[in-house]
Amino acid sequence: MSDLQTPATRPANPRFSSGPCAKIPAYSLDMLADAPLGRSHRAAVGKAKLKRAIDQTREILGVPADYRIGIVPGSDTGAVEMAMWSLLGARPVEMLAWESFGEGWVTDVVKQLKLDATVTKAPYGEVVDLATVDFDKDVVFTWNGTTSGVRVPNGDAIPADRAGLTICDATSAAFAMELPWDKLDVVTFSWQKVLGGEGAHGMLILSPRAVERLESYVPAWPLPKIFRLTAKGKLIEGIFQGETINTPSMLAVEDYLVALDWAQSIGGLKGLVARAEANARVVAEFVAQNDWIANLAVRPEIASTTSVCLKFTDPRITDGAAFAKGVAKRLESQGVALDVGAYRDAPPGLRIWCGSTVETADVAALMPWIDWAFQAEIAALQAA
Repeated sequence: MSDLQTPATRPANPRFSSGPCAKIPAYSLDMLADAPLGRSHRAAVGKAKLKRAIDQTREILGVPADYRIGIVPGSDTGAVEMAMWSLLGARPVEMLAWESFGEGWVTDVVKQLKLDATVTKAPYGEVVDLATVDFDKDVVFTWNGTTSGVRVPNGDAIPADRAGLTICDATSAAFAMELPWDKLDVVTFSWQKVLGGEGAHGMLILSPRAVERLESYVPAWPLPKIFRLTAKGKLIEGIFQGETINTPSMLAVEDYLVALDWAQSIGGLKGLVARAEANARVVAEFVAQNDWIANLAVRPEIASTTSVCLKFTDPRITDGAAFAKGVAKRLESQGVALDVGAYRDAPPGLRIWCGSTVETADVAALMPWIDWAFQAEIAALQAA
């Protein structure tokens, strides 16, 4: 092991966490100087900032003009819960899960809302075949499995004339992948993922069909104030114009606006998608060159371009969890990759964030270090 040479190049930014994710390139706290701190979010300056965050989100993501976009509490989790508690129960429900967060939504619907939902699951590395799903039911699913490294390849299997609503958790997909808005009725995400914003705030996007459901259906269960989207049978339109349900952090709002400005400066969604795809391509090429590591996704077309999950396949490894933890620890101790261990509920391995704020040169610099850490861990295993 002492003969192993450490790579000559190091990532300039070792932050490859899958959330909170890396800040935008050349980020500085000085960029937040215009934040209206110590002011009410209901003052004109606060309302303007919140409205701008909604408008720029719409512009960059290409959200249709008749879809509502709201800033809600509780990050992506809060946005998904708000949608499920407010919308589900009017029709039969089908829950799709292929990773831990999708499993969490299943638990909430079946055990908390106590709905008799159809539950369709796929193992880690796979996604449910959408062609087998009944979209006359309300369907809840994640677009990109943050903890499993797989994604829905496209929305082709979702019918335009569906009777049910599609509720999509897109938190690690929005701003890095094309989303078919005509196939999605509810979309949620959080600021701390692809754009590297600060946490605690979620985004809730509603189609006209979702709004119609909100205004025509009253759930059988009580809704806490923080989940209420209607009043007297009508949508609370202010929520979708920047009048948040509770007090937002104007510092976090400013941080999101800075990230949105950067996104526009690199070509908007097209530029963001290209950066994530280039990053994931570097990892894919590395995997193809080494037979001791593989993508957790079983097929290239469903492999995530943001939360890239890898597994070690060397037959000399007897304890996969301990080995992967050892590799991640070596990378962190060298200061070349922070927070790259697999999610606690996922199969052992590495999880490398390749989202749009990550520089491709840093991903490329990391690959030889993974090789070094693997070889070092194998050597330690053989010497034990």
